[in-house]
This record gives sequence, structure tokens and C-alpha cells, in this order.
Amino acid sequence: MAEFALPKNSTIRKTGKVHKADGAAKPRTFKIYRYDPDSGENPRYDTFELDLAETGPMVLDALLKIKNEIDPSLTFRRSCREGICGSCSMNIDGKNGLACTTAIEDCKSTVQITPLPHMDVIKDLVPDFTHFYAQYASIKPWLQTVTPAPAGKERLQSPEDRAQLDGLYECILCACCSTSCPSYWWNSDKFLGPAILLQAYRWLADSRDEMTGERLDELEDPFRLYRCHTIMNCANVCPKGLSPAKAIAEIKKLEVERAV
Repeated sequence: MAEFALPKNSTIRKTGKVHKADGAAKPRTFKIYRYDPDSGENPRYDTFELDLAETGPMVLDALLKIKNEIDPSLTFRRSCREGICGSCSMNIDGKNGLACTTAIEDCKSTVQITPLPHMDVIKDLVPDFTHFYAQYASIKPWLQTVTPAPAGKERLQSPEDRAQLDGLYECILCACCSTSCPSYWWNSDKFLGPAILLQAYRWLADSRDEMTGERLDELEDPFRLYRCHTIMNCANVCPKGLSPAKAIAEIKKLEVERAV
């Protein structure tokens, strides 16, 4: 039987900082993953107790309160606070999601927060997206055409053709889906993963794009496309309610149709 173990420097240290909210009217505990590679120390969990009577309703509000008032060294990404930018993606109580759209009241009594799984950690809750973005660039996520555009005019499409992009263009590249996918955990060096394949299909489904054959050639590979086994974790965690698995199935369908 194969046995797997984490490297010694990545195992979580048992002890961490503890902050108590004495006299809190509505106490809630947050257990947060902490890791600073510059310190040379192993990761740890710090525990912060907050008074929800003095905290906003979302997990991001709690993180901001901790950073602004308790521990300024806490590191995480955030921007829009509206579920649009995808910056604050992280694992909350064992499920990937956006901190800005995850309500504290929907979490456990002790809210455990860690970085997105599988990715290297830069610091605390900040994962390294370098490989993820390189995969995104590899699918050439822009309109590719051969036919010149009409002079002084845009490339138009019918409302029906535009409707084909619904459920695709809304992706915010938060990586919640890809880092929930076991196939991506094991094969991320070659498998593009749910997020990138959904983005790939967004351009295949665009009536204005004229590189369908070339795009399908690039995806026709045992690993880049076919490591998807429809586990459906991607659809379960998507904060925008999209279904990357459906998009992947449509790509596979296009590959089959052109081979007939």
C-alpha cells in the first residue's frame, strides 16, 4: 500500500496564537492558517475570537477586523467585496469559496480558514496563482479571427449566438473549482482543470471566433482535457453558480463530432 506524508517543513505546528474577545455579546471563533516562509517556521493555526455584534456579516469582514484591529500581519487577498473579482477565494470550513460572499452565520461555530488546496502558499491565505494563470494564457483567451472586421464596425452576433455565452463569461477565475478537483490535484502539471477548460469553451462557443479547429487541436490530449471524470466538485463550489463540468462535456462533444 502506498503511504504519503507531508514534508516536515509543511506539517502544521500544534500551538499558535490565541486572541480572546472578553465580554463579547456574540462570540465566534476563527481558526486561521498562518504561514510565513521568511520566518523558517512551520505553518500553524492562530485562533481569534470576535464579537459578531461588532463585526460585519461576511467572513471577509471578520478577516478585515482581525487584520485592522488585532493582527496586522495577517495576509490575504481582497478587492471588490462583491463576488466579482475572485480575489478572496479560500477554503472555509472545508469548502472553497469567496470570503466576501460567505456569511459567517452559515459557518460552523469555529470557522476554520485555510488557503485554496493544492497550490503553493506565498503567505498565510495567499496561494501562488502563477501556474494557474500560465494555463489560462495557454488557451489564448481572446477573439481570434482571419476575416477582416468590417471597416469601422464591430463584429456583431445575434442575440441567440450571444446567449450561448451565458454560464461561461461570468467566470471570475477565482480557482475555487480547479482546486476542488481531485484530478487537478494529481495532474495539474498537464490537466488544465475546470476553470481553464470552461474559459476554453467560452471561446469555442463564441460565434465570432474563427479558430475552432486550432483550439480543439490544442485541447485534444489525454491529459489537458480528458482527465476530467465528472466528479462535479467544480459545480458544487463555484461561487457564481456555473458548471465547468458541463462546459468540459461540450468540448468533448465537439472533439467527437469533428472526428466522425
